[in-house]
Amino acid sequence: MTTVTVSGSFDNIQFAHLRFLHEVAKIGPVHLQVWSDEAILKFSPQTPPQFPLSERLYFLQSIRYVDRVQVAQNLNGPDELDLTNEAPAVWVFDETQASPSRLEFCVKHEIKPVIISLADLAGIPDTNQIDNARQNSDRKKIIVTGCYDWLHSGHVRFFEEVSEIGDLYVAVGHDANIRLLKGEGHPLFPAAQRQFMVHAIRYVSKAIITSGNGWMDAAPEIEKFKPDAYAVNEDGDKPEKQAFCQANGLEYIVLKREPKAGLPKRQSTDLRGF
Repeated sequence: MTTVTVSGSFDNIQFAHLRFLHEVAKIGPVHLQVWSDEAILKFSPQTPPQFPLSERLYFLQSIRYVDRVQVAQNLNGPDELDLTNEAPAVWVFDETQASPSRLEFCVKHEIKPVIISLADLAGIPDTNQIDNARQNSDRKKIIVTGCYDWLHSGHVRFFEEVSEIGDLYVAVGHDANIRLLKGEGHPLFPAAQRQFMVHAIRYVSKAIITSGNGWMDAAPEIEKFKPDAYAVNEDGDKPEKQAFCQANGLEYIVLKREPKAGLPKRQSTDLRGF
């Protein structure tokens, strides 16, 4: 398959970014050219990056639809690619980015532009039909639960750590239960969107939506998938979860909430203020 190039700041990564990369990956292996912090400031002085380059790279490298990530070093504008090594064969972008200057750049450097329409990006793919868990795996099957209303590098690090212990199943809280636990105004994003974003992280074997209520809203899913262990971080450690695991013979794993080395600590509550 032909390798395809995508470029941009990928600052404050949201559903639209991952939905786009999911669509692009259907064409071929995806190589990202990510703008540096300096480039973002140069192209849009009034909107500095909300997330530093190191954090953006960590998040992007965790996405299962991405084959390679590199920093674009030599850019004169947002409608160009870094051609330091060689011109890529294909540059993919959506129809809102198909400016005359970008298309002219493609013609000049003999790059094939592939334009994805907004209609192609509509809807939420059904991740319930995809199971990335290893078949006949002898590793532990571990479930984690949460809202994941604003997916960030802290979540990615948690998924990474749990996946080192066993195959990771993530149970995403359904909308009504998130409102029950967190109050009105929650969640910001519907469960199907949150499930899709969690599923996009390569450390996740399967993402599901809960159907129960309360802190143990994943109880029906635990009964169905029969994990060996339930993992939480320190913030998610609840007596109800401990009691459930003890009563049902599940190992209960509590991990420290530590960001990836060199990255800032993130909380969804703070990010909602962006």
